Amino acid sequence: MYNEEMLKSMKKLEETRSERKKQKLPLLSPEEKKELLTKFHPDYKPDTTRKMRVGANKGENVYHEYANLFEAFGSIDPGTFKLGGFDYDVDVLIIGGGGAGAAAALSAHSQGATVLLATKLRLGDANTMMAQGGIQAADKENDSPDRHYLDVIGGGGFHNDPDLVKALVMDAPLVISWLEKLGVMFDKEKDGTMVTIHGGGTSRKRMHSARDYSGGEIMKTLRDEVINRKIEVMEFSPAIELLTEKNRVTGAILYNLETEEYIIVSAKTTILATGGSGRLHIQGFPTTNHYGATADGLVLAYRAGAKMAFMDTVQYHPTGAAFPEQIVGLLITEKMRGLGAQLVNKNGDRFIYELETRDAEAAAIIRECEERNLGVRTPSGMLGVWLDSPLVEEIHGKGTIKKRLPAMYRQYQRFEIDMAEVPILVYPTQHYQNGGIAINDKAEAGIKNLYAAGETSGGVHGRNRLMGNSLLDILVFGIRAGKSAAEKSKKTKSGKLTLEHIKKYHAELKKARIKEVKHSPIILPDYRREETKARHVGIFEGGLA
Repeated sequence: MYNEEMLKSMKKLEETRSERKKQKLPLLSPEEKKELLTKFHPDYKPDTTRKMRVGANKGENVYHEYANLFEAFGSIDPGTFKLGGFDYDVDVLIIGGGGAGAAAALSAHSQGATVLLATKLRLGDANTMMAQGGIQAADKENDSPDRHYLDVIGGGGFHNDPDLVKALVMDAPLVISWLEKLGVMFDKEKDGTMVTIHGGGTSRKRMHSARDYSGGEIMKTLRDEVINRKIEVMEFSPAIELLTEKNRVTGAILYNLETEEYIIVSAKTTILATGGSGRLHIQGFPTTNHYGATADGLVLAYRAGAKMAFMDTVQYHPTGAAFPEQIVGLLITEKMRGLGAQLVNKNGDRFIYELETRDAEAAAIIRECEERNLGVRTPSGMLGVWLDSPLVEEIHGKGTIKKRLPAMYRQYQRFEIDMAEVPILVYPTQHYQNGGIAINDKAEAGIKNLYAAGETSGGVHGRNRLMGNSLLDILVFGIRAGKSAAEKSKKTKSGKLTLEHIKKYHAELKKARIKEVKHSPIILPDYRREETKARHVGIFEGGLA
């Protein structure tokens, strides 16, 4: 399985372990961090962005992959598509079935609103389910929301929206209490005290977890609650367009992937909770994201006139799997480094303090592999660095990994790799959409009756997210979006269902001399070879069949 280079490097790592265990590396100075990011973080590579030619962010730099979606035509022709009546009429339409969507549904339902949750795949098929490390909350005596606030702001490079950060950290302890009441099984000491650990960029141990399947535990609990409350859910029914009347959102067009039917929903308020964009594979990186993470909500909101924030920055998680090939890009939780696992180059040397912020960690690994030529090459030619997982066992005792990181242990065991005995190889992977739809602390998206929550929104994390704040983000703003939308629906009448905003947007594209070649949203990623694509027409680049 391992080539000669990997085996030699592994031996050096074992020889240096006892000395490295005693070694203390300093945090980077602000100047060192800035230089590291500027030279090696993918966000700073030349020619990765371009100025938008249309829409609310016209003239601003956006990653090419996002611009390609925004500067594409809709999947349906607004001139020929017939909008008769509607199939559903609800107070709150929620588009997206991950943690943010489920939290929004529960919140809106508790306010007495009629709710329809529409999701592209199944309820719970989302990045939430795949989150491993934990959820942050300042709920212990030695901590406070203001300390959490400072960590979030610092981690985001001081670019975050301060109102959103305030909402995030102030609601955090309430969210933990709410989850526990719903039945989430957090890790606890024998006396019932919550187990908390450090994440990168944190000044206190405030990471609450459920082994290394924290997101899965939370998502399953939320999903069960949605089902128990008999909230209506439509699976395999992604939204392909919003409906509007003048400057307000009045519903959406869904597309049933199984029956290939269009479903018209009239809604007094609409919440976008469609998640991230990892399946765009920005700059060619692999991704930790689930199969449906294709930035659909961003496209729909942008065409309706919503402003985007931070669309020139993406989070590349420093420790994505680099070996074996079958799991390249999958997440190796930061919790590993929180438990003491060290990043080590091919000579067996550490090169950065392991709990720097993720952007710095990722940049340092890229520097080690690209500039210093100290990466380890796999049989397939991929470069990576070691994460010294056996060190966790030396620090905390034999069996720690199997007990505290069971999902990851099993993931490697499938390939006959015992990560408690041998190190694992890692390299940065596309993980999180730092930017998204600009919202305020009520989750309002800048267009009347439209709200956004979770990874599809932008602003709270600035240019870099800290570990554990994504699960917190989806719940804080999912709950806020549900409450805001439900309250607004009580004072709102159903509006006309039109595609006038699409006609205007298409006209703007044509005025900018953008040809009708691409269509969005893309709904599902297309991994077929080019010669195969030529033989098929479907819901990918050519629009809906």
